[in-house]
Amino acid sequence: MRFSLSRRERAGVRGNNATNYFMPAKKKISKTKPTSPTQQRLWLMYPPRLIKKPFIWEVAKKFKVTTNIRQASVTDEIGIVCLELDGKRDEVKAAIKWLEKQGVNVEPVEISAIEG
Repeated sequence: MRFSLSRRERAGVRGNNATNYFMPAKKKISKTKPTSPTQQRLWLMYPPRLIKKPFIWEVAKKFKVTTNIRQASVTDEIGIVCLELDGKRDEVKAAIKWLEKQGVNVEPVEISAIEG
């Protein structure tokens, strides 16, 4: 026994409306929840007066985030750190806001095609 689909069935048409024949089914777009997990890579730039402060340790203690230092260069004049933050979206945002409030310059990392 052989089963065959009609043109309408092959096209995924639902109902009897002729306009459905040409229109794809709508997909629901879900909003990202504040509690959904996220990972963000950031460049942290410390001015000389803040170099000796343990901001990365403090971020891990104050917020429910995991820190991962990807790259760092610290001199007497400036500290530059590439930091990865993992955690709930609202916790990561709060950690970034706190770092900025402390005087640390925070910028997102632009991932290159080679790295990504």
